[in-house]
Amino acid sequence: MEITEQCVVALTWKLKDTLGELLDELDEPVEFLVGGDDLLKPIEAALQGHGPGATLQLHIEPEEAFGDYDEERVFLEPRTIFPTELEEGMTFDGAALPKGHSDGMPKDLLYTVTEIYPEHVVLDGNHPLAGIALRIELKVESVREATEDEIGSGSAGTGFFKVQPASPGNGTLH
Repeated sequence: MEITEQCVVALTWKLKDTLGELLDELDEPVEFLVGGDDLLKPIEAALQGHGPGATLQLHIEPEEAFGDYDEERVFLEPRTIFPTELEEGMTFDGAALPKGHSDGMPKDLLYTVTEIYPEHVVLDGNHPLAGIALRIELKVESVREATEDEIGSGSAGTGFFKVQPASPGNGTLH
């Protein structure tokens, strides 16, 4: 079966920055809905017409991936409003930030703790891959028809590098 809109594709990949540094590697296939919310549009476009066994090399600029890095999404917040067990890399949903945070912090962002000081915490609302051009080697492991539930939800259950609130030490991007 060839890849078309509204099908599910199982992929493995190696994701690198333009200097060749490995950012993420997926050894076991993960399923994504083509034509939904799971994949970046340049990846979906490149996959069209390919089938199992196909390998693609893509270069994706920041504006086609996770956007440019925006310094206005970085906030310095009082340490006292956060839990005692705070670690760099922890994330907070913008809609559920602790009381006492700065006015004007967008509620639709996911904030990552990037630095912790005795009096302040740095929260970054940028995607971890914002501002980075990506090089990705994809391998199509399998292709199947999407179910009605997958089409209705716009996802096969896994989004491409969607960052979710994570527990300490969970550094995965997918």
